Amino acid sequence: MKRVGLISACALIALAPLAATAAENRCGWIQNPTPGNWWLTDGDGQWTIMTQGSYEAPGMEHIGDISAGDYIATNGNYGYACGCMQVDTDGQGTIAQIYSFRQLSIGKCENDEALPAPN
Repeated sequence: MKRVGLISACALIALAPLAATAAENRCGWIQNPTPGNWWLTDGDGQWTIMTQGSYEAPGMEHIGDISAGDYIATNGNYGYACGCMQVDTDGQGTIAQIYSFRQLSIGKCENDEALPAPN
């Protein structure tokens, strides 16, 4: 009986990572209006990615230079793009971890009725 219990416990431990919460796929406006300030606006609202001098989501390096793709400049070297991110959120409006980023055409977000216009 102890052997069966040990095997069951080992199986549960081996499967535990599979039960972890999967990253969320969030798509919308990726905005960088001023130095050190970034957020994502999707159909669920606005998600903080970075605030100057305060918070930076781990994995920020996955975003890269959004001005190298389809991009709208609004403030000198700053502006917005459309993209999708694999992230973890805190459920309170903050992106807690960035796993990947894929920039899309501006038209993709412009044609998405669930998205508000970028501000």
